[in-house]
Amino acid sequence: MIPTTIAAWNHVRGLTPLSLCDWPGKPCCVVFLGGCNLRCPTCHNADMAWNMESQPLLPQATLRAFLAKRKRWLSGITVTGGEPTLVPGLGAILHELSACGLPIKLDTNAMLPEVVEAVLDEGLVSLFAVDVKGPLAKYPELTGGAVSEYDARRNLSHIFALAQARPEAFFFRTTRVPLLTDADMDAVRAMLPAGFALTTQDYKPPRRPHALADSEARRTTGNLVN
Repeated sequence: MIPTTIAAWNHVRGLTPLSLCDWPGKPCCVVFLGGCNLRCPTCHNADMAWNMESQPLLPQATLRAFLAKRKRWLSGITVTGGEPTLVPGLGAILHELSACGLPIKLDTNAMLPEVVEAVLDEGLVSLFAVDVKGPLAKYPELTGGAVSEYDARRNLSHIFALAQARPEAFFFRTTRVPLLTDADMDAVRAMLPAGFALTTQDYKPPRRPHALADSEARRTTGNLVN
């Protein structure tokens, strides 16, 4: 059996050295973790999500050296995917990243709220960007059948409770994909805990011709460490 820490680092499959759009107000680097528990037909990064072995492995030493060299020009680190909370031993990666002294933002689809709660309680993540796919009733369609309406309700309720207790640590966003109507977007806004606004991400053309688009297509993945 592969030790959990080694298994975790096997998921580190990409790095964008500088992003000005992933963390509002903070120039950050973006670390990509492979693997996802959803099958969204709008996914812009299917290889990272479902076939991470097709992406080059980013060695731990390479990432450590990058952060030591570049952290003075960064204000934070965004950890994204795939779905980071799916990674076994995620805490080992977050501990390594936090050792450089930069705050961490983690992107999540909220379907593993126990992991979100654990890393929040450990103080490993400063901000969670939670992707709310759409109204609860549309979750099966929006996630490629991976999540039922019941499970979406249960998991999001857990996340919303965490956000109410720690409002500074969460924000919520929805990509306006073709499956969503104006009424759907209003329904998502009504779902959020009191005091939270919804960040709406624009629809972008797909990278893959057989897929619908996700607004995150603006972001480049890969081992861009030069």
